[in-house]
Amino acid sequence: MEESSYTGLPTSHLLGSVPAVITEENNTTKHVVNDASMQIFPPNNGGDRGRGYQTLGSSTEALEQQPSSNWRGVFSISSYAQYFNVDTDDVVTRLISSMNPVGGDFFSKIDANPDLYGLIWISTTLVFVLASLGNLATFLMQKHANNSTSWSFDVSYVNMAACSIYGYAIVVPLAYYFFLQYMGSNASLIRFWCMWGYSLNIFIISSFLLLIPVEILRWIIIILTGVASASFVALNLKSYIGNELSVAIIAAFFLQIALAVFIKVWFFA
Repeated sequence: MEESSYTGLPTSHLLGSVPAVITEENNTTKHVVNDASMQIFPPNNGGDRGRGYQTLGSSTEALEQQPSSNWRGVFSISSYAQYFNVDTDDVVTRLISSMNPVGGDFFSKIDANPDLYGLIWISTTLVFVLASLGNLATFLMQKHANNSTSWSFDVSYVNMAACSIYGYAIVVPLAYYFFLQYMGSNASLIRFWCMWGYSLNIFIISSFLLLIPVEILRWIIIILTGVASASFVALNLKSYIGNELSVAIIAAFFLQIALAVFIKVWFFA
C-alpha cells in the first residue's frame, strides 16, 4: 500500500532522475510551402516607385500587356496634354519670334517645352482666314469689274484651304523627320511640327493685306511674306541640324516660297 503511494509521486524534481518523454504533436510541425514561385527584384531606376518585387508570372503578364497599353496611349487625350502645357505669355513670345526671319533661335526657346498650338490653332485659323478672305477678295474683284455682281460664298475655298494647309503643316515636318532620322541626325518630330506651325503665322497677317485690289501690290506682299517665312524655317532648321545637310535647308526654303505662291494663285487670283 505504501509502495504504491510512493510510486505515484512525481520524480522529475529528484536529483538524477530522468524525465519521461512526452510525445506532442505540435513538436513535429512540418513546414510545407505550396506553390512556391520565383521572385524577380528589378533594379530601382527611380521610376515606378510604387512597385516592390514581382513574381515571374506577373512580370510576363506585364510584358505582354505593355505594347497594348502603349498603343492605346496614342488615342488617349491625356498623352498629348504635355504639348499644350503653355500659357498666354509663351504663345505670344513664340508668335513674335516667328515674325523674326533672321533670329534663328526658335528651337532654343521651345527646347524645354515644345507645343502643338502652332500646328493646330494657327493652321486652323489660317484655313478659315484664307477661305473667308479669299471669297471676299474674289467678290471685290468681280464687283470692281461688274457692279451688279452679288455675294456668294464658294465652299470649295474651305476644302482647298483645309487640305493644303493641314497637309503642308503635317506632312512636310513628318517627311523631314524621317529623312533626318535616315541620315543619322537626331531629329524631334514635335519640335518640327511646332516650328513649321508657327511659321504659318505670318500668312494670317498678310492675308488681310491681300484684300487690296491691286495685283502688283498683292504679288509684292505675298513674295515678301514667303521670303520672311522661308527664312524663318531655313535659318532655324540650319541652327538645329547644322550645315551638313544644306540640301534639306534649301529645300525647306523653297517649299515655303511655293506655299506662298500657292496661296496667292488659288485664293487671291
